[in-house]
Amino acid sequence: MMNRTLSRKLLVSMCGICSRRLSFAQSAVNTVQNRELEKDELRPLYMDFQATTPMDPRVLDAMLPFQVNYYGNPHSRTHAYGWESETAMEKARKQVADLIGADPREIVFTSGATESNNMSIKQLQETIRPYTSLVSIMTVNNEIGVKQPIKEIGHLCRSRNVFFHTDAAQAVGKIPINVNDWKVDLMSISGHKIYGPKGVGALYVRRRPRVRIEPLQNGGGQERGLRSGTVPTPLAVGLGAACDIAQQELEYDHKRVTSLANRLVQKIMSEIPDVVMNGDPDQRYPGCVNLSFAYVEGESLLMALKDVALSSGSACTSASLEPSYVLRAIGADEDLAHSSIRFGIGRFTTEEEVDYTVEKCIQQVKRLREMSPLWEMVQEGIDLKSIKWTQH
Repeated sequence: MMNRTLSRKLLVSMCGICSRRLSFAQSAVNTVQNRELEKDELRPLYMDFQATTPMDPRVLDAMLPFQVNYYGNPHSRTHAYGWESETAMEKARKQVADLIGADPREIVFTSGATESNNMSIKQLQETIRPYTSLVSIMTVNNEIGVKQPIKEIGHLCRSRNVFFHTDAAQAVGKIPINVNDWKVDLMSISGHKIYGPKGVGALYVRRRPRVRIEPLQNGGGQERGLRSGTVPTPLAVGLGAACDIAQQELEYDHKRVTSLANRLVQKIMSEIPDVVMNGDPDQRYPGCVNLSFAYVEGESLLMALKDVALSSGSACTSASLEPSYVLRAIGADEDLAHSSIRFGIGRFTTEEEVDYTVEKCIQQVKRLREMSPLWEMVQEGIDLKSIKWTQH
């Protein structure tokens, strides 16, 4: 009887402790959530989807079980933990392959598109003979969104027995892709560009005709010896889920992004004169809108639009203040290249965000032009090209 009484008292005591701990934990969670809400109110709205994308909540849901419950090494073949992870990893491999019309055996998991580019280009170059060569090109340019004629290039390369690699980080999940139709030998894919996790990507390596590349690193021989090291199952699962969602929603996303991009461009160009859209308007991924605002310095406009997250070009080279080499390559003069802003529209962009961005952009461009002596001269009818500038 005494033991049962003590047990009840102990149980009541433990319940009380647990209740207090749960209450404290909930209070801590509420505090963190409130702080995050306060931060969100201060954060700029996001219009830089070409630099990176937020993870789709459905991708996170797919990943979480493999962070907590299914934590086995996918390369452990002797127990259920490894089998579970391997099954999930191979499912993800198939999801990536299905999105680009490939065989799952042609997909190699990497840390991202940069590693995939290095694996495919550097190692393939070492196998090239005097009578062979390599062509490598972006599928969709990351600064101006222009789509390259990949299918035509692929067929030309195949007819000349030339290896063909394409960096499709900005294209996968955004436009229809079929590596067999395009005659692509190697393709780089990035997870964080398609609402997946950061730190994971894939390299497509053609099997027929077989493309042979050497690994960048030595080790346990994972990924058929092409990329040694334990594949991070949660990240691979996240990439697979992101590809699966992209395949299901590609057409819907493309229509919606196109509508929002048209809304942004039309409103800006109807209110601001001397705005140039960079890139071929008919051969461009609509979610990447690159505009040059004449007589306005791009970096100054970015600083003025502090409550909107934008960029003046590639996130890979944003530390440089040099004018965009992409814009210079397509014939833009240095002044227009310096005045460009990239608007990135994606799956989670809203009409309200587009309208807010347009409103702020119009305000700040007009304000900065009013401060510009060049703009004042243009308004007075002076042809700036006729002026002979002197240096002191």
